[in-house]
Amino acid sequence: MTLSILIGATVKTNKILLSEALVYVVDDDVSIRSGLSSLLRSEGIQVRTFESSDAFLSTELPDVPSCLILDVRLRGASGLTLQQEALREGIRLPIIFLTAHGDIAMSVQAMKAGAFDFLTKPFRDQHMLDTVSAALQRDDELRAQERLVADIQSKYETLTPREKEVVAFVAEGLMNKQIADRMGLSEVTVKIHRAQAMRKMEARAMPDLVRKLQRVAVQNQGAPKAR
Repeated sequence: MTLSILIGATVKTNKILLSEALVYVVDDDVSIRSGLSSLLRSEGIQVRTFESSDAFLSTELPDVPSCLILDVRLRGASGLTLQQEALREGIRLPIIFLTAHGDIAMSVQAMKAGAFDFLTKPFRDQHMLDTVSAALQRDDELRAQERLVADIQSKYETLTPREKEVVAFVAEGLMNKQIADRMGLSEVTVKIHRAQAMRKMEARAMPDLVRKLQRVAVQNQGAPKAR
């Protein structure tokens, strides 16, 4: 049996400080790189610019709210190719594509692959700033989600196999007596395992425990499972 997936679970986050964020710009046009760098730095945003896809892929990406402004038509590997390569390498930054030659097919391909937005050159400065701000907020929220799930997962791993089995049945809505019958245990023993699991998972109440287990299930593609 598997736990159901919690749809639409979000983490409440405050509006990020732009000075803590980082924007990457990949464009083979030095004037575009320079212009975007000046624009973003004027808002207190840190910027790193790159002339090629390879240069970007070889750089270290710190764990801070970030996004990538990417030209579609680069010399060598295209921006769309970089998007696919980034996905293969596990780089999940929101990507804002730039193009002076875009067409519908190109934008559809980029958006289907998860692009955050698709802007044409020349762009309005305020439109770019608004788009970057939204992308950084999105990335900050996703990073918060990942940290939360990692924390819940680490707590879940402290459960004993028997405790994992009990809470999986609990998450399915079974009562203590039903769980005891399924597992061949006494009802008192089930209560003890459940209480221990709630303490380790730092769950305030049963609904809180179930929500946390559902996040673990999403992370592990269906785990935890009861034998």
